[in-house]
Amino acid sequence: MTTLPRGRAAIEHSAVRRRRAVAAAGAVSAGLLVLSACDKPTPRATVTFGSHSVSTEAECYDDGNSIGQQEATKCTLKKASHSIKVPQSETLRIGVDPEVADTGWALWINGQQVTNVYKKTYYSFEGVDLFADQQGQAAPKTLNISIVEQDKSGSGASKQYKGVWNFKLENKDA
Repeated sequence: MTTLPRGRAAIEHSAVRRRRAVAAAGAVSAGLLVLSACDKPTPRATVTFGSHSVSTEAECYDDGNSIGQQEATKCTLKKASHSIKVPQSETLRIGVDPEVADTGWALWINGQQVTNVYKKTYYSFEGVDLFADQQGQAAPKTLNISIVEQDKSGSGASKQYKGVWNFKLENKDA
């Protein structure tokens, strides 16, 4: 036979159960709050020279929504969070996530677009000397390159920009 608490014991037993229920509800709420604060990671871009690679998430990315040309250009000028030392005349290899390749991407150097838009997850720039002497000037010690996700079909103001990944290249031979 089961005995149930009576009188004061019943009230205390009920209060303990209520506190446990409130604590459990609080823990669930806190867990949901922590999960909702987590940002979805952005697609990644990778730059490789020889056997050295650097990979990063986007500097600017609005969950795949258009960010506008002015904001994209401004983002290409932001300080890169990753750098890589590069010997002169080394082949530049770029890899992007498939969702970036679906939209299209272009290579920018020091805030200026220097390639057409590619729709590949991987591209190799062979025989390009990024640190070549320029018209009597010494080779630069650093370059800032950006991979800019942009729609190939648009032109001018209708072109869609969706993300920017920045890398700092350091001239190993300078």
